[in-house]
Amino acid sequence: MTSSIDSKLAELGITLPTPTPPLANYVPVVRTGNLLFVSGQVSIDAAGKIMAGKLGAGVDIDTGREAARLCAINILAQVKASIGDLDQVVRVVKLVAFVNSAPDFTDQPKVVNGCSDFMVAVLGDKGRHARSAVGVAGLPFDAAVEVEAVVEVA
Repeated sequence: MTSSIDSKLAELGITLPTPTPPLANYVPVVRTGNLLFVSGQVSIDAAGKIMAGKLGAGVDIDTGREAARLCAINILAQVKASIGDLDQVVRVVKLVAFVNSAPDFTDQPKVVNGCSDFMVAVLGDKGRHARSAVGVAGLPFDAAVEVEAVVEVA
């Protein structure tokens, strides 16, 4: 049986990718009680192509938003791999986003809206969350965006 969240993803034309295995000494998701702590997910698509570069130095805000959206897709893929059914998501509690930024770039919140907007589009009110949007000098693989999440599950 298809979950309502899977149906919503299909309606949006989204197929969750197989989660990327860790490339270092960490686990992708840790569950404690009813909380999932999802390790940072970078802006990589299902084919393994990374949306890379610095915002404000070759990467524009719209491209950054799409990179943040990819992070959201990868977060949901990790959550589904961990719990099996996205309908068990009670709420996205918090997102912490890192934007690969040129020194004078200050529109990180506009970029991270790509992730936030996607969570709300897929999960409705359960996708509304607290959030941080931080500019950083660099990210692994020169990814444009990386987002970690705390998700409450049933």
